[in-house]
Amino acid sequence: MLLAVSGRVRADEDFFESVDDHLKFSADNGNVTGRISGLLDMEEYYVQQPAPSLLYEDHSFLFSPRLTLNLDLQLGPQVYVFAQARADRGFDPSSDSDGQVRADQYAIRYTPWEDGALNIQAGKFATVVGNWAHRDDSWTNPFVTAPLLYENLTSVWDIAGAYPGVTLNSWINTPKNLRLPIIWEGSYASGVSAFGSLGQFDYAVEMKNAGISSRPEAWSVTDVGFDHPVFSGRVGWRPDEAWNLGVSSSVGTYLRPIASNTLMPGTDLDDYRQITIAQDLSFAWHHWQFWAECYETRFEVPAVGNADTLAYYVEVRYKFTPEFSAALRWNQQFFNTIPGGFGEQTTWGCEAGRIDAAMTYRFSPNMQAKLQYSFLDQGAPFPEAQHLVAAQFTVRF
Repeated sequence: MLLAVSGRVRADEDFFESVDDHLKFSADNGNVTGRISGLLDMEEYYVQQPAPSLLYEDHSFLFSPRLTLNLDLQLGPQVYVFAQARADRGFDPSSDSDGQVRADQYAIRYTPWEDGALNIQAGKFATVVGNWAHRDDSWTNPFVTAPLLYENLTSVWDIAGAYPGVTLNSWINTPKNLRLPIIWEGSYASGVSAFGSLGQFDYAVEMKNAGISSRPEAWSVTDVGFDHPVFSGRVGWRPDEAWNLGVSSSVGTYLRPIASNTLMPGTDLDDYRQITIAQDLSFAWHHWQFWAECYETRFEVPAVGNADTLAYYVEVRYKFTPEFSAALRWNQQFFNTIPGGFGEQTTWGCEAGRIDAAMTYRFSPNMQAKLQYSFLDQGAPFPEAQHLVAAQFTVRF
């Protein structure tokens, strides 16, 4: 039996090695090299209604397949081109979508020196804020879902200003497609960035057309231009190979152009900003891996004032064997108070805590399966705790 299983795994590895060879190409005597790679994900969610976070499903089960194709192209020693296309049921899984094809990322990068001290990039790509955007693909992420702070929808809208605090509080009951999280997963807005490494330190700055909390519909320059740019940056420190610590910030409007008509006379979108400061940490030691992020965010809300929130998560993964690993993640989000009318103060958001547990088994260097359980506890108007079970099977090529 063991010989049969071993032979099957070896046959699979030989097949994917052959596929990999066919997806590589070169031209101009090797000055131009490229590779196509991808992920095929098959996901199934058991959802307790109402569906939490960025899942859009009115029933108990949601099936969400996804094909991701990546193009990496090196043009000589200094120019690099990257593009990513996806075919799925929406950027965030939805039962209302039969399928769509999108170009989620594309960028061209110029590296003037070999030491990597400076890279200049333009296009549509993941934010430099935090550390999640660098490990959010299904093969790298120990879980099926993102951390809570990337998914938990607040009561802030991006298509309209608010009336006094009572209205802002009531928006927590509005449809999910109107509300924003602190940061929308990888936040693939369009813009330019500069980044590099100087000894033990990393740096990155970017100018984007939309804020880190903006929804996917706002990330393309054809939908939202650069009239109100958002500026973000991160400074990282790597004291040794095990540690990576960083501090990030982002400042810019979170309102979309359509919200202009709802603002007070004499005000502009740039008068109402999202201001975010974030800290991130990663650590690896033998079979252990740790990640953590903490975000402090202020939404400057028309007619309301400053709506502040703090969210964090701590995540750990242990590799029992090269094939089998398990992960645990604790998430929380808190909200401050805002004027609620009659001189009273009221909390503007719904505090939440969530624990995620997941197991991953890698059948081969190209195939793996995950199983995740999540328990979410929120305050009013969501007094009941929610359970979520997610399964994922991934093929990498």
